[in-house]
Amino acid sequence: MRVGLMAVPIAFFAVLFAYPVSAIVGRGLRAGGHWQLGRVGEVLSDPEVLHVLWFTLWQAAASTGFTLLIALPGCYVFARFDFPGKELLRAVVVVPFVLPTVVVGSAFLALLGRGGMLDELLGVRLDTTVWAILLAHVFFNYAVVVRTVGGLWAQLDPGQEEAARVLGASRLQAWRRVTLTALAPSVAAAALMVFLFTFTSFGVVQILGGPRFATLEVEIYRQTAQLLDLPTAAVLTLVQFTAVLAILALHAWTVRRRETALKLVDASRTARRPQGPAQWALLWSALAVVALLILLPLGVLVERSLAGPDGYGFAFYRALQSAADSGGTFVVAPLEAVWNSLRYAVVATAIALVVGGLAAAALTRRAGRVLRGFDALLMLPLGVSAVTVGFGFLITLDEPPLDLRSSWFLVPLAQALVGVPFVVRTMLPVLRAVDERLREAAAVLGASPLRAWREVDLPLVRRALLVAAGFAFAVSIGEFGATVFIARPDNPTLPVAVARFLGRAGELNYGQAMALSTVLMLLCAGALLALERVRTDAFGGVFSR
Repeated sequence: MRVGLMAVPIAFFAVLFAYPVSAIVGRGLRAGGHWQLGRVGEVLSDPEVLHVLWFTLWQAAASTGFTLLIALPGCYVFARFDFPGKELLRAVVVVPFVLPTVVVGSAFLALLGRGGMLDELLGVRLDTTVWAILLAHVFFNYAVVVRTVGGLWAQLDPGQEEAARVLGASRLQAWRRVTLTALAPSVAAAALMVFLFTFTSFGVVQILGGPRFATLEVEIYRQTAQLLDLPTAAVLTLVQFTAVLAILALHAWTVRRRETALKLVDASRTARRPQGPAQWALLWSALAVVALLILLPLGVLVERSLAGPDGYGFAFYRALQSAADSGGTFVVAPLEAVWNSLRYAVVATAIALVVGGLAAAALTRRAGRVLRGFDALLMLPLGVSAVTVGFGFLITLDEPPLDLRSSWFLVPLAQALVGVPFVVRTMLPVLRAVDERLREAAAVLGASPLRAWREVDLPLVRRALLVAAGFAFAVSIGEFGATVFIARPDNPTLPVAVARFLGRAGELNYGQAMALSTVLMLLCAGALLALERVRTDAFGGVFSR
């Protein structure tokens, strides 16, 4: 039964991920019918490539360290304190994570770049420094740490730490030996996810890094789209693929450690109002971090979209209605990108729910080593070069029976590839929590497997299914790395449209980029806030299960 359920996900993964990636790598490393393995050594000994590798590792490690340093106090605040507006703030904190990277880059460009708020107020620009990239990565990944670590922290029994103090341990010793020991695997899992996301960063570095800074993903894009050097791009793809596999394997090990011997309680019983000046100061400092790190960049993005040449208004938004006002950047009105993105995202969400739902159902029971391995492989699209996948689509899906290169359907397929891991990670913990005896009772009463799933599993996982749909929609509408290759000029998506505007000089192009970024931000935030109304504790599983 499990093997049958996995047939569709395996075929989906093989055709839309394994085949394009292996094809692009194979084409890059084969010449004249022979493997050019010596090319690997040549590329990896190139000083420019070594510089890119070093920067990729360095900025990922620095971004992870800064994210942990800034987010861990917030984890404690959300886990242990009860205050007005907490649930709304929890939703606001997650908004950056589901925002497209081009929107994040645009927001920080408006805040830190030339003519940005910091430049106008203090005459200081950070968009030409690595600090803009690091701050944007912290902004983007703050929710990963708060949700993963804070979610577990809220469920840890405070009585265990109090018992240690009764036995003579100081407050610091009790926290270090009890709470920190229990949280360590969760902190490690969150750190690895942040490292993975920043190691493979593309849109943020592409917009804020300029010509000075490039990660592996940006360099793969440059070698593929600009220099047409497929051998170098293939070697870099293999390096990134190997690193991602190692990170995911280490992440799986930390998750297994986290799941052992923890005494968990209802999170609502552990939160209380802050007591004393120190706790109130901690709460207000966490709120200040959220305001400066998350709300300020988003607010500046909205402000720049309204700051027209004749004062504040909707001039840039009105300009989106006509292709003539885009200065030749588009063959259609840029506003059509909104409809394109919505249409693609709805189709991609439906595909991701079907494929991810079948995979989660097959993995519900404790599977064998093969299925456990496929569970890990489903995470690969989140880390492997989306640029390689997008370019691989162009060179592999161009012949019958898979001649999709000129079809609009290719874009939602690429977006669904990124959405499937979120569906699986959201639904799998909830499905595993369903009592197996309920399914067995349904089978004894004569229900078919399909009816048993409809009558037993579906009512229990309906909320998780809605959460999965919300995340799949948000990540689909913001997918950029693969879509930039396959989106047709007459059917651009919102992230592609934003990138095109930012790539052209002029106040009008910049203003329209800010306006489209604001629209994209509002769409993602709206999906997330709607998701919060049906939120389950499965969210933490997106990052850590």
